[in-house]
Amino acid sequence: MLKKLFQAFRPSQSPNLPDPDAELALGALLVRIAQSDRAYLVEEISLIDRILARLYGHNALEAAKVRATCEKLHAAAPETDTFGRLIRETTGLEERLAALDALWEVVLADNREHEGEIEIVNDACKAMGLSVIDNKRARARARSKLDTQPVPQGDA
Repeated sequence: MLKKLFQAFRPSQSPNLPDPDAELALGALLVRIAQSDRAYLVEEISLIDRILARLYGHNALEAAKVRATCEKLHAAAPETDTFGRLIRETTGLEERLAALDALWEVVLADNREHEGEIEIVNDACKAMGLSVIDNKRARARARSKLDTQPVPQGDA
């Protein structure tokens, strides 16, 4: 059923895209958030690669390849809830909560929360079957993680 749903959104000029699974759906959502402010920064790309590596056990090259596929999937599927529903229907609660944490990490990567990014996370949260409380907790966990990361030192 999900395959048919997703194929309905896939443009005919993109037949080489794989059928999405939870990993590709999450990656596409991460890309969607990073690109939503029209500034797809190297730091965001790097963070997406690290998240994909951390959650799915990829090395750096594999994670970059997955992200590149996710960039194409993001462009092919116009609805955020399509990805969220796929994650909800193919993963357990812990994986969905980890996905929500990852979405907030990307939102907070530039230390600014843009309205469009928050809207995407809220839509994805709802589509993944998670609550407003889950969303608030994920945001707090991502903020805490950001606050504990070392600040890069510039060359003096």
